[in-house]
This record gives sequence, structure tokens and C-alpha cells, in this order.
Amino acid sequence: MFLQAGAQNDTSKAFVKISGEVTKPLTLSLDDLATMKHSTVMVKGRDGKEHSYSGIPVQRLLELAGVTTGNDLRGENLAKYLLVKCADGYEIVFSLAEIDNSFTDRIALLADAYEDKPIAGEKGPFQLAVPGEKKPARSCFQVTELIIKFAKG
Repeated sequence: MFLQAGAQNDTSKAFVKISGEVTKPLTLSLDDLATMKHSTVMVKGRDGKEHSYSGIPVQRLLELAGVTTGNDLRGENLAKYLLVKCADGYEIVFSLAEIDNSFTDRIALLADAYEDKPIAGEKGPFQLAVPGEKKPARSCFQVTELIIKFAKG
């Protein structure tokens, strides 16, 4: 069902990987995401205005990959984090609790649409949309990989 399709600059071949501390590594194409139930969030952009994004909740994608979420996200599993990598080398981090609906009302999306249009060009085709943040720094462009890791002391 989930096949690696190619490079990010050709949206017909674009993909995002989910890897690391997962039981089922995934590679998802735009077509794969199109078959999934989408949610919509409003995110404050760099222009200070609210913008509409549509996509798949990150928690749902992590669940498909077998990541510990929900009631099982406790104890040592709270030391897990999500590293998001982008095509330009930009990286951001979330603790799993920051994006899990058993801990927060925030719904972070792997968005494939912005203002009801596919995300194209230098910002697409996948963008992380994170509502409720004072700065849009973690709503990053050209997402290529979601990696689950354990924090080590």
C-alpha cells in the first residue's frame, strides 16, 4: 500500500518516510495520503495571519507505523521524541506527548493542502502544520521524514 515514489521536487513522485523506533516503517506518497481521512487546522503564519491547512494528523500516521501513543504513552515511552526532517536540511523536534491527543488538544498535521489548494513549489508537497504556537518555526516546509527516537541520558 505505501510505496517509495521518488524525489520531493516532482510531486507525482514525492514521499515522506516514517522511521526509527517504529514497528512498521512506512513510506507514504501523496496518493497514499489522499486516501486517508483529512483534518483541517488554522495556523498563524509568518505574516501574523491565520491560514488553513488540510492533512493527516501526525498522531494517526505514527499509529500506522506502530509508534506508542494514547494510553500506552507513559513511563519510559515519554522519553521518545519525533524528529522532523525537511528537504533543505531544516530539522525540528517534538516530544511525543506534545502531539498526542491524550496529552493535548493540539492536532499537528502532515499537510498536503494550504488554503484548499495542494502545497506546491518550494514549500511542498508536505508541510508540518502546528496550531497554537506563538512562532511558526515548527510549521516546516518540504517534510521528508518523521523519525521516532529515544532521548538518552
